[in-house]
Amino acid sequence: MSGFFSSAKVNSPRFNNIGIITVPKILIIDNCRLSRMTIADLLSFDGYEISEVNNNSTIFEHIIEQQPDIILLDVMTKEIDGFEICRRLKQNSDTGNIPIMLMSVTDSREERLKGIRAGGDDFLIKPIDRIELLTRVKSLIERKRLDDGLYQTEQVLFSIAKAVESRSSDGGSSARTTVLARDFGTYLQLTPEEIDNLLFAAHLHDIGTIAIPDAVMLKKGKLTAKEKELISQHVLIGEKICQPLRNRSGVLPIIRHHHERWDGTGYPDGLAGDSIPYLAQVFQIIDIYDALTSERPHKQAYTPNEALAIITEETQKGWRNPSLVANFAAFIHEN
Repeated sequence: MSGFFSSAKVNSPRFNNIGIITVPKILIIDNCRLSRMTIADLLSFDGYEISEVNNNSTIFEHIIEQQPDIILLDVMTKEIDGFEICRRLKQNSDTGNIPIMLMSVTDSREERLKGIRAGGDDFLIKPIDRIELLTRVKSLIERKRLDDGLYQTEQVLFSIAKAVESRSSDGGSSARTTVLARDFGTYLQLTPEEIDNLLFAAHLHDIGTIAIPDAVMLKKGKLTAKEKELISQHVLIGEKICQPLRNRSGVLPIIRHHHERWDGTGYPDGLAGDSIPYLAQVFQIIDIYDALTSERPHKQAYTPNEALAIITEETQKGWRNPSLVANFAAFIHEN
């Protein structure tokens, strides 16, 4: 059998991103027609929409078009190796978030390792036990549903942050700080997760300013004490807005604390020294350097050396981590 067929029941609904009730979609890829039919029968009682397909040259186009919630993939496919199919799907941005359960008649360590290296999310041994199949499928679908919801939340927050940035005449700040965060984070030998948190912070750190009136945020003259206090609230507002990012919890301390000072005179909590989260310290220097080297309505852009001189002066006042500033200066001079 080649191509797809589907048969759906509606007792396992989900909601898509516009609120329409849909049924979880499962794609079975197996060269054996009897095997596909058996798996489809085992799953159909739980109300899933089942699609079957042989391994063929158009399989990737089908998957991109259908966007199943989970793929059950036999590793012993003929035209294209099952592990290779998994690898290609995981490397494609259109399909990389689809959970893939690899199926095999061999419970060998070698095959399991191949599956892990290919990016498989689970491994199931044939003949298939119905209870085990249903339990694992449900778990993967729930995980994807959660991931999809978090992804949509991230996109909404990024849209808000972009709107906030567009209020100023310098709309390229997040792009520049993203590059600086990636490169300086690499220079400091931070972990991939820490660098990822810095990249998210580059976009979201000032999202709380959406609650600050334009009359204050865009004021060109000197701010009053009351206006300064109002602006200082943006880090707390931003942290609250980004609370739904449960899988990005490392970003929240950066948003809240990137205006703290080494001597404890910053805000919102007056933290000092190493009590300031390290990534907040790292991002603070990146953010300050970008602000100094960028042209703004009230100032010309400073040169890199001039910006480093200002940051060094602030460090001598006790505002910045001296060791981190030294690392940043070395990083700028090397690049």
